[in-house]
Amino acid sequence: MAEYSEQELIRRESLAKLRELGIEPYPAAEYPVNADAASIKREYDPEKGNLQDICIAGRLMSRRIMGAASFGELQDESGRIQIYVKRDEICPGEDKTMYNTVWKKLLDIGDIVGIKGFAFITQTGQLSVHAKELTLLSKSLRVLPIVKEQDGQVFDAFTDPELRYRQRYVDLIVNPQVKDTFIKRAKIIATMREYFNEAGCLEVETPILQSIPGGATARPFVTHHNALDIPLYLRIANELYLKRLIVGGYNGVYEFAKDFRNEGMDKTHNPEFTCMEIYVAYKDYNWMMRFVEKMLERISLAVNGTTQVKIGDNEIDFGGTYRRLPILEAIREYAGVDVSGMDEDALRDTCKRLGVEIEPSMGKGKLIDAIFGAFCEEKLVQPTFIIDYPVEMSPLTKRHRSNPALTERFELFVCGKELANAYSELNDPIDQLERFEEQAALKSKGDDEAMYIDLDFVRALEYGMPPTSGLGMGIDRLTMFMTGQTTIQDVLFFPQMRPEKVLKKENKE
Repeated sequence: MAEYSEQELIRRESLAKLRELGIEPYPAAEYPVNADAASIKREYDPEKGNLQDICIAGRLMSRRIMGAASFGELQDESGRIQIYVKRDEICPGEDKTMYNTVWKKLLDIGDIVGIKGFAFITQTGQLSVHAKELTLLSKSLRVLPIVKEQDGQVFDAFTDPELRYRQRYVDLIVNPQVKDTFIKRAKIIATMREYFNEAGCLEVETPILQSIPGGATARPFVTHHNALDIPLYLRIANELYLKRLIVGGYNGVYEFAKDFRNEGMDKTHNPEFTCMEIYVAYKDYNWMMRFVEKMLERISLAVNGTTQVKIGDNEIDFGGTYRRLPILEAIREYAGVDVSGMDEDALRDTCKRLGVEIEPSMGKGKLIDAIFGAFCEEKLVQPTFIIDYPVEMSPLTKRHRSNPALTERFELFVCGKELANAYSELNDPIDQLERFEEQAALKSKGDDEAMYIDLDFVRALEYGMPPTSGLGMGIDRLTMFMTGQTTIQDVLFFPQMRPEKVLKKENKE
């Protein structure tokens, strides 16, 4: 049996009393809402005396009872507004039960109610809705953590991250500013979609369940398909399917995809995340860098009204042209070593000398990446394109046109974090198969993030894929940057969390 607090028991008793009075606490009928808090504040003109037939609905957030009249505060999606409830207005006849019993005793903070009435200005100058009719739309059985302010100090704030992320529904109720982050997230995606559509690209969908988890180096989640009796993987990337569509004749395709990687969680990583990938035929990574610069400038202006965004202690400018810095030059600049031309043994010795932690399964690509991560990433505060990665780090990327030991790849870094990854895509099927085989060799050495060999993708390339540039960008991290958040959990409605012990205990009982 679940245990209830004293307040929760009282609310359940109120629920029963409401039903005894013939009041359904969860009515099924449509409620004819025709206004909200924001529209009333925006449109009411006391000289015109308009808004005389208002119907609003929302959550009761406060109440001050003064005999036969009361004030309350109603919160809906758009904000809060004061309501004025007078006994003889909502109970015009002899029966005053709705006011004396229901409103004063059986309704609670957090209940969802409907108000029909008119807008007016109180004697203290407060815009309010004068209730002519009050309807209970949903009874709240749990007590809200009500935030209180006095003399500029905030009390009882719902700020515990564990509770906020686990009970996002409560967070959204009592911390309305949290909604702004998710409104901006939606605007980011809408702006990107508009930008891509204007460029002539087609939005598509590709499989989430895949027989081969390709398109990235990551550890996948695995499941089993009973009817086919085969293992399937939740996709770690949608890249290889999108490039199949380029082979099929589309000049530009993109997808906002849910991807899954069976790896650790921290302030910038969640095992389930949203990634946008776009592929455009007859373009290269130089074109894509310019494309990204214009896109991020447009997003920042749409979301924040400026290209400059405050992220932590840094003022980031998403406008203009970003620095292009080859990765080997970045290592020379920030780590003080020249790793170009080093074989695996030399790289391993260099990592040890620099104090960089490494694993025996790491090949050349991951060793270089380890040095870069240890010495360079945190220095890349303003938007910076790190370009021209060694072949070993980029198994799906076209070799550099002037140096076959490198590839035409860039990663965009902001505030020391990777925001985007892009290539001039590898379209040589023979080279691609050799790269897959090199990845298979790394997997046999114990690298469980190395890529699988996707022979069907190689077959697709054998039919011919035009020169193509592709880009992958994490929507969660982009939202962090554009909204000034420092943790990924603050831009996900429901981030992944450990099982809640209390709920597990209740379920067992």
